[in-house]
Amino acid sequence: MADKPDYSNVPIHPAATVILLRDHDDGLQTLLLRRNSQLTFAGGSWVFPGGRFESSDFDQAGSQDETAAAPYAAARETLEETGLKVQADEFVYFSHWTTPPVMPKRFSTWFFLTHTHDRDEVMVDGSEIEDHVWVTAANALALHAKQEIELLPPTFVSLTELLAFETAGQALQEIANRPAFVFEPKFGKQGDDVVALYADDAGYESGDACAPGSRHRCVMRPGEWRYERSY
Repeated sequence: MADKPDYSNVPIHPAATVILLRDHDDGLQTLLLRRNSQLTFAGGSWVFPGGRFESSDFDQAGSQDETAAAPYAAARETLEETGLKVQADEFVYFSHWTTPPVMPKRFSTWFFLTHTHDRDEVMVDGSEIEDHVWVTAANALALHAKQEIELLPPTFVSLTELLAFETAGQALQEIANRPAFVFEPKFGKQGDDVVALYADDAGYESGDACAPGSRHRCVMRPGEWRYERSY
C-alpha cells in the first residue's frame, strides 16, 4: 500500500462556521449550503455557512487572537453566503476541528450554534454556493445514507449530535453547559472501512482502529456512516 501523503507542513488557515438552528413544524432544523462542485475544497458537499478569516474579523474583535476573532468571522461569512444577519455575541461554542495532515488544504475551524428568528429569504450567490435547504438532522443524515447528498465528516458528526435535541432552545442551553469537543482526526482502517479516529478513542494515539477499548470515531462505509462515542 502506498504511503499516505503528508501535508503537515502546509499552512493551517483559521476558519469559522455557524450552525443555524430554527424551530419548525417538522422539528429542529438547520441550514445546509451546497458548495459549487467545481471548487477544489469540498466541491459539491453540503455544509454549514462559514469560511476563512479576513483581517476585518480581527479588527472587530479588537485583537489578533484567533479565538476572539472566530465569532466575527462566522457571522460575516454567514451574511456573505446566505444574506442572513446573525449576532456574534449570541453564539454558543460547539466544537473545533483541525483538518488532518493527509489533506492538501488545512483549516482550523471553530463551530458555533445560534438560534435564528430571521424570516428573510436565504440568498445564495449561485457561484461558490449553489443551493440551500433548511432540514432536520435526521432527514439530512437519511439523504446522506442514500448517497443523495454528500457530507464532510465534521458536518456528519455535528448533525448526529443535533439528533439529541427537539428545540433550538434545548440545544443551545445544553451545549452551552458542556465543554466544546475538539477534533484532530487521524485515519485508520477497520476491515474495508475507513475510520476517522478522534481523541479519547482507544486507537487514537496508535492509529489502530481495531484497538479494543473506548470509542470516539466516525466509521465511513459508503451508505452507512456511523459516529461512535462511548467514553
